[in-house]
This record gives sequence, structure tokens and C-alpha cells, in this order.
Amino acid sequence: MDVRELKVDGSWEVTPTQFGDERGVFLEWFKDSTFAAAVGHPLNLAQANCSVSAAGVLRGVHFADVPPGQAKYVTCTRGAVLDVVVDIRCGSPTFGVRDSVLLDDADRRAIYLPEGLGHAFLSLEDNSTVVYPCSTGYEPGREHGINPLDPEVGIDWPTTSRSGSTLELILSEKDTAAPSLAEAAEAGLLPQYDDVQRWINALG
Repeated sequence: MDVRELKVDGSWEVTPTQFGDERGVFLEWFKDSTFAAAVGHPLNLAQANCSVSAAGVLRGVHFADVPPGQAKYVTCTRGAVLDVVVDIRCGSPTFGVRDSVLLDDADRRAIYLPEGLGHAFLSLEDNSTVVYPCSTGYEPGREHGINPLDPEVGIDWPTTSRSGSTLELILSEKDTAAPSLAEAAEAGLLPQYDDVQRWINALG
């Protein structure tokens, strides 16, 4: 298992070692000791989600109030998605920075994003299946979003599917109506970097 830190402070890409033969493939998708050695604390799980999306479905940018926030460990078990993490922590040295990882059923990578970061993904083929254990359960009143097409966030979403066909972006009404990054900051919705760091440091 190879673990690589992403451009956004605190987020990580995990590439598993796959063992294949005529029967199929085996891999360790998550290993607590490897995770804790890289991140500095264990991953406490409270909920596990599964999302199945048609090609072109764009979900995010989502985040939760900190504390307690919601850390996620995300992989794609079928199909392919472009998974994006955005630093929306006011006061962070990497505020506004984003990074992306192709998650698919070939390399079977995972991405870890801690509390306080924004998360989004675009499905690159029909029936792309994303699964992600979370550190806390879903609480509607503490969940927020930023419009994933906000020019200030500046995510360069792919325009073609994994098969090469043109992608037509499909967003929920909620994500379409989500504020821009500047609007979310002005409304006081964004996590504060110092608050996030205090929370994460207490997890170790």
C-alpha cells in the first residue's frame, strides 16, 4: 500500500497493492496501522455511504461544520470518478487549493480527506459506485455546500467520459443553488483552520 499526501494539507491518496490470479483480485483497501502512521491518528467510523451515479453526475462541493466535521475515506468500487478535495478552511496556508484523484475499478485507489475540507466528485461512466466510510453521521443542519462550478474554486471538470463520449454535467437542485466560495465565506459558513486543527490534534 502506497500513501501519498495531496496538495491540500491533511488529505491523502492511498494506492493499494493488488494480488491477482485466474480467480480474480485481492487487495487491502484500508489498513489502520498504515493509515494512522501517515495521518497521525486512527480513523473512527460512524457511518458508511454508497453512491451510484450515471455518467456526468456531479456531486459536491460538500462539507460539514467543525467540530465535529466529517472525515471521509473514499473509493470507487465500480466505474470511475474524478474525486476532488478543496481547502475551504479560512486561515489555512493552502486555502483555495484543490487536488484531484482518479478513482476507478482498475487501480482501486482511495482518497482520505479530514474534517474541514470540501469534497466533490464527477462520475465518468454509468453506474459508477463510490463508497466512503465517514467519521460522523449525517446531520442535515450541519451540512453545507459550495457550487462546484464556481470559477473561484476553479475545478477543471472533464468534458468526456472514460469511454470518450461527451459528458453533460448533471447537478442536484441543491448543488446548483449552492453559494460561491466567496458567498459562503461572507455568510460565515466555512470552517476556521485553527478550529479544525484543534479538533484533529485531539484525535491523536
